Amino acid sequence: MEEMNQTVAEGAVTKKDLRRLFLRSWTIMCSWNYERQMHMGFMFGMAPILDKLYKNKPEKCREAYQRHMEFFNCTPQVTGFIMGLAASMEEQNAKCEDGSFQPESISMIKTSLMGPFAGIGDSFFQGTLRIITFGIGLSFAQQGNVLGPILAVLLFAIPSIIMGYYGTVLGYQSGNKYLTKLYQEGIMERVMQCASIVGLAVVGGMVASMVSITTPLAFHAGGTELVLQDMLDTMFPKLLPLLATLGIYRLIQKKVNTNLLLLGIVICGIVLGALGIL
Repeated sequence: MEEMNQTVAEGAVTKKDLRRLFLRSWTIMCSWNYERQMHMGFMFGMAPILDKLYKNKPEKCREAYQRHMEFFNCTPQVTGFIMGLAASMEEQNAKCEDGSFQPESISMIKTSLMGPFAGIGDSFFQGTLRIITFGIGLSFAQQGNVLGPILAVLLFAIPSIIMGYYGTVLGYQSGNKYLTKLYQEGIMERVMQCASIVGLAVVGGMVASMVSITTPLAFHAGGTELVLQDMLDTMFPKLLPLLATLGIYRLIQKKVNTNLLLLGIVICGIVLGALGIL
C-alpha cells in the first residue's frame, strides 16, 4: 500500500486527484441517457484532472473533453479502474511534446474494456452481491428489525466503495507502469489494434443484443410460404439491426440533430409497423 501511494504521488496526477476522481465516479449514473448513456458522468469525473493536465494547452484540453464525451457504459463499481487508466493515459499525452503518443488509443482502450468489465461487474455486484445482501436485509426486515434495510445497504455499499477506490488507484498505477514500456518497446500499435478489434466486437455484441428489428413480411411461391425474416436469419442473423445502426451512425457523422433522429425513429417505427413491414 505504501508503494502504491508513493507511485500515485510522483506524477502530475496526485493522490488527491485520484480521490476526487473516485468520488466523482459515483455520479456517473446521474446523467444517464439513451444517446451515450454514461458519457457525461465519465466526463464529470475526468474534468478536474483534464483541467490540471492541459492547463496551458487549451486545444488539447478541448480535444480531451470531446474524447470523454463519447459513448460509455459500464458497471459503476468497476468504472473506477477505467477512469484511473484513462487519467494515466491523459497524463502521458499531456507530457508528450513530440506527438508520439496517439490520443485515439485512449478511446480504444475505454471501448475495449467497458464490455468485459461490465460483464464481470454486473455478474458479481448486480447479479450476486446485491441479491445476497438484500436477502440478508430482507430477513431482518421481515422480523420487524430496523437494521434490515440499513444492513442491506451497508453490506452492498462497503465492497462497492472499496472496489471503486482501489480500482481507480490500480488503473492509474497500471497505466503509469506499462504505457511508457509499451511505447518504448514499440508494441503500442499492436495493443491499439487489439483494442480496436475488441472494441468493435463489444459494439457489435451491443447492436445484436440491444437493437431489435424484425420483419413479418412473407412471400408465397408455388404454394410455399417464404418468411423474409427466416431467410435473413439463415443468411445473415441480425442484419436489420446492423443496417439500422449503421444508417443512424452515418447520420450522426453528418451532424444530424439527435432529437430529430429519435423522432424519426419513432415515426418510422409507427409507419412501417402500421404497413406491416416491421
